[in-house]
Amino acid sequence: MNRRSLVLTIVALAVLAGARSAAVAVLAADPPDAPAVLLIQNATILTVSHGTIEHGSILIKDGKIAEVGTSIKAPNGAQIVDANGQFVMPGIIDCHSHIAVDGSVNEGSISVSSIANIADVLNPEDIDIYRDLAGGVTTANVLHGSANAIGGQTVVIKLRWGQPAAKLPFEGAAPGIKFALGENPKRSNFSIPGQPKRYPATRMGVEETIRGAFAEARDYQKAWEDYNKRAGEKNLIPPRRDLRLEPLVEVLEGKRYVHSHCYREDEILMLLRVAKEFGFKVRTFQHVLEGYKVADEIAAAGAGASTFSDWWAYKVEAYEAIPYNAAIMTKRGVIVSINSDDAEEATHLNQEAAKSMKYGGLSYQEALKMVTINPAMQLGIDKRVGSIDVGKDADLVIYNHDPLSAYAVVQKTLIDGRVYFDRERDIAGRSNLEKEKKKLLEKEKKAAEKKAEEKKAEEKKLGGKPEEKKPEDKRKPPQDTAAEGGAQ
Repeated sequence: MNRRSLVLTIVALAVLAGARSAAVAVLAADPPDAPAVLLIQNATILTVSHGTIEHGSILIKDGKIAEVGTSIKAPNGAQIVDANGQFVMPGIIDCHSHIAVDGSVNEGSISVSSIANIADVLNPEDIDIYRDLAGGVTTANVLHGSANAIGGQTVVIKLRWGQPAAKLPFEGAAPGIKFALGENPKRSNFSIPGQPKRYPATRMGVEETIRGAFAEARDYQKAWEDYNKRAGEKNLIPPRRDLRLEPLVEVLEGKRYVHSHCYREDEILMLLRVAKEFGFKVRTFQHVLEGYKVADEIAAAGAGASTFSDWWAYKVEAYEAIPYNAAIMTKRGVIVSINSDDAEEATHLNQEAAKSMKYGGLSYQEALKMVTINPAMQLGIDKRVGSIDVGKDADLVIYNHDPLSAYAVVQKTLIDGRVYFDRERDIAGRSNLEKEKKKLLEKEKKAAEKKAEEKKAEEKKLGGKPEEKKPEDKRKPPQDTAAEGGAQ
């Protein structure tokens, strides 16, 4: 490729990249600044914490819920949202998400990848943030993948679409870490030809990987405690820092939450035993599709369960999953949430929660809690979000129908009192997006045509296109004489 062709190729690629980034930029345009005072009125308010308020209003000041009731008067200068005939509920909280991650979600090269941190690779331009907002999600627990017995550090984010990555993390939310049990950390369906399998390759190996890591972390913790007790002594040398073990020490100290991928009852009980041995808590079992078999043990350990509504049989581990799982665990005293583990699934978690009313007979309020206050409790953010109460963050969703109905469609999604998704605004802006898309495609087409014309001109200048050699004219590779019956 000559220099001119190389330059033209780079220009064409730049046009394509520009088309993509421009489309994202249009969607990611900052929403209007949040008004200092906002009043949502005439709505059916599903508070989650204290029942339903008909013809109710919510007064929001500086991003916080200031009043909730039926006779709230709009202060001077307040922006008013008339939600007549509509429903308002707390923003949906997804306790298991992989959106907004730049690059691979797994650091699968080692069994204990606690050094890696999802917070370092947040991608604020991931279109799934906007799509999940359109489904009423306001908060997501973004997890590392499940390739490791002990995976990377996790982060809770608010879906502040259009804001930079630094603005996504939920302020004050406790950090987490991803564990995984079963086939995934065993790498049952993963191998690299010519390379030995990575340890562990069995369930007992997964258990010992976790136990071994925490034995190291406990020794590391003690070394620092001993050093700190002797602080001030002359010529005292501190222990060598170990970034792999520091997150595990935080787990031992209760400062970092464990979220563990799992399926089978035996592995659930295994991790509960190891946690008891080292004195830490499992905050949530994720997926936990056989949780119904050991619900009493999960409840006794004070662990939560974040599960699917009705996914099963997609692999052998999930073969004994049942749609009654969430309801059974709830009735046995486990705090249960319904999660997505999938960007598309997150767009209708309200309906996924409603399935527990059919499969297991949970009440309306119990179902609603599975995507609001329950995941908030699991993530330790229930003092800020998860219900509509005075003093909490104004993270709210407005639906045109009952949120647990299959006909419910999100009209507005608010985070900190700011409208991040507005259906009317979205629909109104689609024509402009189409025009922008058409304009960029036309620009791309013209660039390609210009490139073709310049290529023809270059060929003409060189005296025409070089004649291609026929296959028989090309030099043949050397023949294997032994194969042809020659010398042995």
